[in-house]
Amino acid sequence: MTESEPEPVPAAGATTAADAPIAPRKKSDDRPTLGPEFLRQLWTANTVTVTVLAILVALVIGGIMIIISTPTVTAKFGYFFARPQDALSASWYTVRDAYLQLFYGSVFDFSSIGQPGVTWWQWFQPISETLSYATPLVFTGLSVAVAFRGGLFNIGGQGQAIMGLTVAATLGFVLHLPIVIHLIVALLGGLIGGAIWGFIPGFLKARTGAHEVITTIMLNYIAQLFLNWFILQGGVHNPNRLDAISKDVLGSAKLPRLLNENLRVDGGIILALLFTALVAWLLNRSTTGFELRAVGSNPDAARTAGMSVPRTIIITMVIAGALAGLGGSTVVLGAQANSLTGPVAGNIGFNGLLVALLGRVRPWGVVLGALLFGALQAGGNRMQSYAGISLELVSVLQSLIVLLVAAPALVKAIFRLREARAARLGTVMAKGW
Repeated sequence: MTESEPEPVPAAGATTAADAPIAPRKKSDDRPTLGPEFLRQLWTANTVTVTVLAILVALVIGGIMIIISTPTVTAKFGYFFARPQDALSASWYTVRDAYLQLFYGSVFDFSSIGQPGVTWWQWFQPISETLSYATPLVFTGLSVAVAFRGGLFNIGGQGQAIMGLTVAATLGFVLHLPIVIHLIVALLGGLIGGAIWGFIPGFLKARTGAHEVITTIMLNYIAQLFLNWFILQGGVHNPNRLDAISKDVLGSAKLPRLLNENLRVDGGIILALLFTALVAWLLNRSTTGFELRAVGSNPDAARTAGMSVPRTIIITMVIAGALAGLGGSTVVLGAQANSLTGPVAGNIGFNGLLVALLGRVRPWGVVLGALLFGALQAGGNRMQSYAGISLELVSVLQSLIVLLVAAPALVKAIFRLREARAARLGTVMAKGW
């Protein structure tokens, strides 16, 4: 149509394209289809993809280390060019057997099905061990996650757990109360013991500006030395033993077993899940959680908005200490230990830090990270016994997984992941600083 020609006038009652109603978009148009585009969207640098691939890379590197550390396999590589199939076959079966034993010891032992003398509860023993190891890690991981979301780096989960389990165990063998009441009192004592140990660095940070990393590390040493001294005191030390060990916690203060007396999983795992839901609600739904996250993101803006930054810092560390104290309490009140000893806490505080980083300092992510660490711990014991693999390799796997999860750029570079939503990955990891 040229400029000299007039535009056609629509007939009466007719509608133009601009006036025509727009057809509603079908719901099916918004749903992703199982095609190439869906697969391309799946293969992006999101949190789940990076975490799964990080675990996969760690397992591959761990398999290489298993091959290198097995003399019978490395001997076959001496004549690799003459008979390469022997070396490759031995490598494959060695790594396969090691990881199968890791699975059998942490999830389910399929080889025990149908064997004579194997009862039903033995089928659940691997997952029971995993849950037992994971229970205190959930609490100490939540402790680190809460502090991290508040802009604090809580390295003191170990000391807070030690103080919590010290108070809980002491109440467990000193007091004589009815079953349910005794357990509640002991758990509350462990919670308060950890909260007090978390209050100290929080108060120092809020009032004097002392860095929480330094104060919490120092408090870890103080808590461990206090436990070593406390065990030897009169009324605490077991009079029937010559080594440094306390009296046994009474049965009325112990967490109940969930499945069978022969399985170590107890009510602590249920308690851990309940507190995970509580922490998730606290951080995402409550006023205190909003203030905590606001102070962690930008203290100056939070102060301008009328929030008390010192008070929020103290509350954050008290909550973190209380969670770590509960984690320690589940050790001595559960099936893992029955009395106080020097190494009773193990490394649950330091492993909780790794679990929190693996879970992206999100409450339910912490649970998944704790389950993974618990599975590695439980399965590592069987892998050492049945496959002859060193237990230290489990620690190497844990370190590799955390290292790769904490370095998403490396995983993205290895697998050439797309950059969609990748900017979110680094934000959480840097908040504490």
